[in-house]
Amino acid sequence: MKILKSSALLTSALVLFLAVASVQAAVREVPLSELKPKFRQAQSMLLISDVLKKYHYKKHVLDDAFSALIFDEYLELIDPNKSYLTQEQVDAFRFNYAKLFDDDIRNGRLEPVFTIYKAFRAAVERQTAIALELLKKPIDLTTNETYQIDREDAQWPADQAALDALWVKRVKNDMLSMRLSKKDKDEALEQLTKRYEGVRRRARQSESDDIFLLFMSAYAGAIEPHTGYMLPRNAENFDISMRLSLQGIGAVLGVENEYTEVQKIIPGGPAEKSSLIHPGDMITGVAQGEDGEMIDVIGWRLQDVVDKIRGAKGTVVRLTILPKKSGSGGASKEITLVRDEIKLEEQAAKSSVIEGEKDLHDQKIGVIEIPAFYRDFAGASSGNKDFRSTTRDVRNLLVELQEKGVDGIIIDLRNNGGGSLIEATELTGLFIESGPVVQIRDYNGNVESEIDPDPAIAYRGPLAVMVNRNSASASEIFSGAIQDYGRGIIIGEPTFGKGTVQQLVELGNFLTKASDMGRMRVTIAQFFRVDGGSTQHRGVVPDIQFPTVIEVDYGERSLDNALPWASIERASHDEWGIGNIDTVRKRSDQRIKKDAGFKYLKAEAKMIHKIMNQKVVSLNESKRKSEWNKREAERLRLHNNYRRSIGLARLSKKEFLEDDDQLLEKRREEEKLEEVELKESARILADVIQQKLAPVIRSAQVVVKDEQDSHFQH
Repeated sequence: MKILKSSALLTSALVLFLAVASVQAAVREVPLSELKPKFRQAQSMLLISDVLKKYHYKKHVLDDAFSALIFDEYLELIDPNKSYLTQEQVDAFRFNYAKLFDDDIRNGRLEPVFTIYKAFRAAVERQTAIALELLKKPIDLTTNETYQIDREDAQWPADQAALDALWVKRVKNDMLSMRLSKKDKDEALEQLTKRYEGVRRRARQSESDDIFLLFMSAYAGAIEPHTGYMLPRNAENFDISMRLSLQGIGAVLGVENEYTEVQKIIPGGPAEKSSLIHPGDMITGVAQGEDGEMIDVIGWRLQDVVDKIRGAKGTVVRLTILPKKSGSGGASKEITLVRDEIKLEEQAAKSSVIEGEKDLHDQKIGVIEIPAFYRDFAGASSGNKDFRSTTRDVRNLLVELQEKGVDGIIIDLRNNGGGSLIEATELTGLFIESGPVVQIRDYNGNVESEIDPDPAIAYRGPLAVMVNRNSASASEIFSGAIQDYGRGIIIGEPTFGKGTVQQLVELGNFLTKASDMGRMRVTIAQFFRVDGGSTQHRGVVPDIQFPTVIEVDYGERSLDNALPWASIERASHDEWGIGNIDTVRKRSDQRIKKDAGFKYLKAEAKMIHKIMNQKVVSLNESKRKSEWNKREAERLRLHNNYRRSIGLARLSKKEFLEDDDQLLEKRREEEKLEEVELKESARILADVIQQKLAPVIRSAQVVVKDEQDSHFQH
């Protein structure tokens, strides 16, 4: 199978973008007697196994040990919060099936998979019935009990009695969360009743194909986290989303236990523009229009939540979210977004100039912000001479900045999740003479290099690249190459660490008779930097790191079964080299220790880390409210300390919790927190220039502002 580099999936997103979809018919409830394996599923499983064995980059042996991994992944998918099955049931399933899934896959046997799922569905029926009965009785919120909200590392309840006791606490916690969100008793009871009825209804609506999808997802996930299976209907949905110009709210969603989690905000979309929703927030409810009923979506399948959120351009969707800063035990809030189309112009690179700031040594520093590595593939393939691309836009911005007399340039790749491999290669070519940019090793062990063949350089001056934990894939290729060539200094946080290539595989193409068997997303290759090290797992480690990150378990290294870091032989390449930056690093450290913005960012990161790692909460209403008020008061104190340090008036509690998008935008503009790291990066680059540590590039060829330059054809 040939690696299709132009269409390789190079972003860190693990799920679909929320786009417009066709209206779905009502889903019927499926009797247990109809939940049986289908012959087509057995055929598909054999084909999937063959594709994974032949083409997956990570070689695996389908044996008893791997069978046990699949078993664990399957249970994790059907009961991620360990709230339905008991340890007794899990032990029995493990004894009967854990070491047989390998044989079942080879023989096209799915009966054990369905047996386990039917037990899960029966458990859902029982536990939701218990929850609904509990809502009919007085709920005591005055005890000193606690509840474990994060059950990822917990054991399954030992037996049915322990499970029932867990659900008593769960219902209390759900009621407390409603109370913290200012719901009165009747509102809370009504919403929780709908929640539990909805969980039961969705379990009853699960079809045979849904169970097959779960098992194939477990099989793929046991190999590697970016590999997955799409049912034919999901594949069609994916195609629709790709054709419709990214109309939606502009967010990438995933699943965290029973919650729908915002994993990424798309640059230029309604979510980003609103400043109301952020990565790490949990979506707990969805409503249509200005006054539509809010539907509780805790425990829903991801695709069902996606179907509720997306809609036509210009329409309103309201979301109830649990902010990351509040933690799972905090209060939720409602936000309103207007669905829109994300235009290329919104994601296009843009420039600015930083000057007149303290410690810049009277230098002008240009900044080019690149939200994504975009390329108009259709325009390029059709021969359109004016097609848009990251590299074309950046080249023009480089010329403009040099005409303004900047002394150095920062390429800002923070929160850039990736994009086109071609663009990552060609963008690097703007700053180096011809040479390799990245090495790619495929599933057969063959290594090829993506090479910039053109010796022309668009910018020869001092260069810095800003990255953070959300800089992934194509961003890591570019920043890694700049670092390996010694062309510029890398500043910020260690990057995401996604160094693999995925390709979509139509399973029906492997059959002699055309048939829609669904689609696989298969990891087929791994990226390696020109120095031989991979970007996988470790990411790109900056030359100068900012002390604003507390969480270590993030990005690729936090995913189960992720490929480890690896290395191959380095590629032959020039090394210009940055001078010794120890003095520059020390000066930056000294500034950061005194900087009010960095003090605030570090304190806030520490607080969020503490909140996110809180696994147990009180079930006493007065104590819970007291803890919540204390936490919010501390957040307000930290925020006002920062505002006071930069000459701004203090905020009241009401003003601090305000979620009006216009007021939030005004606060962003006056507080300038987003500029804290950027301005320090400018000071760092100014120090590099002042101490003459930047490499000197004496290329005879310089790119000019000309859309026809062949350097930008691949």
